[in-house]
Amino acid sequence: MRHRVAAIAVGLAACACVSAAQADVYVYPKPGQSQESFESDQYACHNWATQQTGFNPSAPPPAAGAPPPQQGGAVRGAARGAAVGAVGGAIAGDAGKGAAVGAAVGGTGGAMRQNRNNREAAAASQQAQAQQQAGYANYEKAYGACLSGRGYSVK
Repeated sequence: MRHRVAAIAVGLAACACVSAAQADVYVYPKPGQSQESFESDQYACHNWATQQTGFNPSAPPPAAGAPPPQQGGAVRGAARGAAVGAVGGAIAGDAGKGAAVGAAVGGTGGAMRQNRNNREAAAASQQAQAQQQAGYANYEKAYGACLSGRGYSVK
């Protein structure tokens, strides 16, 4: 299960990077326009699109990789459960039996908590990637609109 969650998170990150790299705006310069004028218009539209969307593709936020899946939750839960069970068993007259029952219950609970935490971490990573893609797409729309407004052919 741990490896599956990690593989899903890595796969989503790879897809997001490929999608962002493939989504580009192509701009054809105006006939007879100097390269300096063309670059000046592109820079002005980049600044405008960044201001409008709050997203700057030339300085994207650092990519936060998915945290490594947690391990050992069942062992920690079993240890805690055994300790509590031993105390309860000692009161009842059989500390060993109480520890065994506590270890089984604690191990199951620890494994369940660990799996839930791993799923939540993968979901958070997926959401961050989706927000990054949405920001890039909005920036491209604004950038293209600005250049179109200045008379450029934008695709």
